Amino acid sequence: MKTLCKYISDYMGVLVLVAAVLALLFPDTLSHVRPTVINPLLGVIMFGMGLTLRPDDFRVVFSRPREVVVGCVAQFTVMPLLAWVLARVFSLDEALTVGVVLVGCCPGGTASNVITYLSRGDLALSVGMTGVSTLLAPVMTPLLVWLLAGKTVDVNVGAMFLSILWVVILPIVVGLVVKHFWPRQTEKATVYLPALSSLAIAAIVMIVIAASAHKLLTGGLLIVVVVILHNLCGLAIGNVIGRLLRLPSAKRKAISIEVGMQNSGLASSLATLHFAAYPMATIPGAVFSVWHNISGAIVARVYAREAK
Repeated sequence: MKTLCKYISDYMGVLVLVAAVLALLFPDTLSHVRPTVINPLLGVIMFGMGLTLRPDDFRVVFSRPREVVVGCVAQFTVMPLLAWVLARVFSLDEALTVGVVLVGCCPGGTASNVITYLSRGDLALSVGMTGVSTLLAPVMTPLLVWLLAGKTVDVNVGAMFLSILWVVILPIVVGLVVKHFWPRQTEKATVYLPALSSLAIAAIVMIVIAASAHKLLTGGLLIVVVVILHNLCGLAIGNVIGRLLRLPSAKRKAISIEVGMQNSGLASSLATLHFAAYPMATIPGAVFSVWHNISGAIVARVYAREAK
């Protein structure tokens, strides 16, 4: 069982890509699945993140606040502004603009921690930035979406704030509580968590893509290009910020990956909940989930070759 779970987590990018292709080719098989199941799946991922967090992961916030602040500021400025610029440059319609902006305004995801580890980056810094950006997300994500997309669509900031609290923050807190009271059982379970998270991400991608498979097939190339540019520019700018601040290689890698990789599952979930009038708004998050796992695997190989 452990060997199977290791294969699933090691080849998460391939798994997500296969899930996306199957959803495109056979969308009718998932027609009975309601998009509302995305929230529980995302909650499972966040619960798993809570189970893996340690006190040391939070101490980095206080022991190295400068780097965490730099990473979080970059997280909530670079990617949202890139999303807005790309939406304007490529003249995206309202639905796709909302979807791209949502991706840009979300916090870092747990995948960034895995890629940082594989890249031989500063894992503690990566986890610290993910944790802080996730805690800030209930305020920052709806506020930024309102600022960047609120002029064209109705953004319910309060409802989005509550959604992030329930779907992201609460599962993490529950995971922390479970780990505190049942540490031995949690330690045994953590072996299987990466595989469980990988399967949950694949399921989210399948549900979202199947729901809009026809529209994606007829006009999806543009959004794929935008998503790829969004991710690659985020990774590059994060790296440049690290170099400008003359940070060591390990820290620079962590900031680059944290900035470029988003909690795209949350973006799809928020689009499903709050932008039902724009079905295509869920697509950028799903495409980002597929692509950033592929680019992450490539980046991990490139960064791992750099001297520490």
